[in-house]
Amino acid sequence: MGKPAILLMKDIYYPIVAALGVLVNLVTIAILSRRNCGLSKCISVYIVAMATADLLVMIINVIMYRIFTYQFPFSFLSYTPVCSVILYLCTVTFDLSVWFTVSFTFDRFVAVCFQKFKTRYCSAKTAGVVITVFCFLSFLKNILFLFAYEPQQIINKVQWGCRARVDFFSSPLGTAWVWFHSVWLVWLPFTLIVSFNCSTIGRILVANRIRRKLRGNRSENRSDSEMENRRKSIILLFTVSGCFILLWLTAAVSFVATRLTNTNYYRGDLTAPGYIATETGTCLKFLSCIQNPCIYVVTQRKFREELKNVLKSLWARILKLVGKCG
Repeated sequence: MGKPAILLMKDIYYPIVAALGVLVNLVTIAILSRRNCGLSKCISVYIVAMATADLLVMIINVIMYRIFTYQFPFSFLSYTPVCSVILYLCTVTFDLSVWFTVSFTFDRFVAVCFQKFKTRYCSAKTAGVVITVFCFLSFLKNILFLFAYEPQQIINKVQWGCRARVDFFSSPLGTAWVWFHSVWLVWLPFTLIVSFNCSTIGRILVANRIRRKLRGNRSENRSDSEMENRRKSIILLFTVSGCFILLWLTAAVSFVATRLTNTNYYRGDLTAPGYIATETGTCLKFLSCIQNPCIYVVTQRKFREELKNVLKSLWARILKLVGKCG
């Protein structure tokens, strides 16, 4: 009997997502490190941090865990202690990817809505501190996951694989912890992002109306550089946060649905709707880690120009190398 459709899909999907995710995030980091995209240092720090977190998600969550651990079940990565650490790092990297997005959204919220506080908060130094704090919190908060898994099988006294400890996840502490983790990773970020964005767009619209009135609705509005910069900021901010919410929504809803109905999708039928919804949500979450570079290409002219320069430089080096080898 062949594999279920969902497993066949994952066998094809994860290698493609991993290749694209590693490539686009490495290119994004390289481009932004050149500091020629016209972005402020503060914004650049956040975007580089987001790209780095997304790159780690691709390497640890997709390549190490979703591909190598499953395709090579008796490799070094499948030793239970190593597998537990990988699962712990999977949670940490997703945490960082999510909360760096929230931090970026909050930074833009402060920049628009609190002009006096903006000069102190919206700086590269503050961004570095915020990123460091979230790194520390994520590593500390998820330590419990190191003890939440047990060996899947023991062969010649060697522990292989990881599976959720039923006694832990069915206990009141485990249940509370899983719900807290879901709220921290999904529902709280959703709420904060929507709240910050609503306040930001409201303030920008009010400021634009006042500016138009002051300028007397003259034709000069068409070349108003400040309003054009605000428009670009809105597009970038809302595209990044909006796509994030859409791609995480399936995972969030399926988690709540399976928990409320006590569906055991981990050890049940691989064709069950609960399992398929959960795995589909997971696949979409990984897409969120390659969305941002695509958004930058679409919305940022200088980013596109830098991308062209990087690709031209890379192509020239390839031709030079081929010429030497020939």
